[in-house]
Amino acid sequence: MTDRIMALDLPQVDPLPEATQKYFDICEEKLGMVPNVLRAYAFDIDKLNAFTAMYNDLMLGDSGLSKLEREMIAVVVSSVNKCWYCLVAHGAAVRQLSGDPKLGEAMVMNFRAADLDARQSAMLHFAEKLTESPAKIEESDRQALRDAGFSDRDIFDIASTAGFYNMSNRVAAATDMQPNDAYHAQAR
Repeated sequence: MTDRIMALDLPQVDPLPEATQKYFDICEEKLGMVPNVLRAYAFDIDKLNAFTAMYNDLMLGDSGLSKLEREMIAVVVSSVNKCWYCLVAHGAAVRQLSGDPKLGEAMVMNFRAADLDARQSAMLHFAEKLTESPAKIEESDRQALRDAGFSDRDIFDIASTAGFYNMSNRVAAATDMQPNDAYHAQAR
């Protein structure tokens, strides 16, 4: 793990509350690390809990979007925003979930270069537009998603996921949050 988590000097609560320590232990067991984004938020357990609750709901909760599709949204939003932390972390997740290192790299660099189906392409174009020009989203954008097979609930989930990563990207940029070194070698 890189020594520096972020540029701000916000020490982790010590000792961590039992539930937080258990969550970190599960991360260590399943991922082989505690993601630095969690360590960055661990200076304030309420903020950490709010962040993880939203992340877990959006990325792991019930949705018409697959886990891979949600990770693809994270990468496209992060690519537009040039978020170093999220491109590394979620690029690794796309590589792992897809079993295709080339897809993960294309998503990070330029999702248009990836071999995507019409559904994925429509979803990612929407996420990109929502990131770049949210005031320009209109009914035709939502209809394009419906035409690609997304329900209105799915559209809400796409928008919520894109919104979450826009927020996360800005916090990561403002704090110079660093990705865990382990992400770089995953699923290659």
